[in-house]
Amino acid sequence: MDVTATFPKAHGPRRWAAALLGVLLALTALPALDARADAAEPYDCAKTEWPWSCLAECESGNDWDENTGNSFYGGLQFQQSTWEEHGGLKYAPRADLATRAEQIKVAEEVLRTQGWEAWPVCSKRYGLKGRVHVVQRGDTLSSIARRFKVEGGAQALYKANRDVIGSHPDRLEEGATLVIPEPGKSSG
Repeated sequence: MDVTATFPKAHGPRRWAAALLGVLLALTALPALDARADAAEPYDCAKTEWPWSCLAECESGNDWDENTGNSFYGGLQFQQSTWEEHGGLKYAPRADLATRAEQIKVAEEVLRTQGWEAWPVCSKRYGLKGRVHVVQRGDTLSSIARRFKVEGGAQALYKANRDVIGSHPDRLEEGATLVIPEPGKSSG
């Protein structure tokens, strides 16, 4: 075989072999890169807008635009009648057409009237039960604990909601959903 006919002098057989070796090495590295991508830290729904992100993860795979034709819509899988009865029409004709924030506002209304039972399977998965309170401007743990007559006061309320509140119990985030401990169950 005439090597000079196949490989021009500027790109001799050694250079082609080196290039081929580089390509083969790159291809063998791809599965290792893919494995590292798969090993990335899993999504923790509790870190973003607890408990709504977790409920949406459970209800719709966190797809806030969900409309599969099963008569349930949006990230929290509202029935149309529930959406309408709880003020959803001021945001959009159906839940899947509303923003995540708008769906959460309606969900807070549903929670006030139906409790966590509105999402029976998913609320059970995350241990959501009992009374809740959505933090309003000016609320403090002490004022909420007094209003709901929480045994153990503000400390018990903080303990039950530490994951939501974080390390600064004096800085409640407006709109955060706090679980009100049931009597005799103030630990979280």
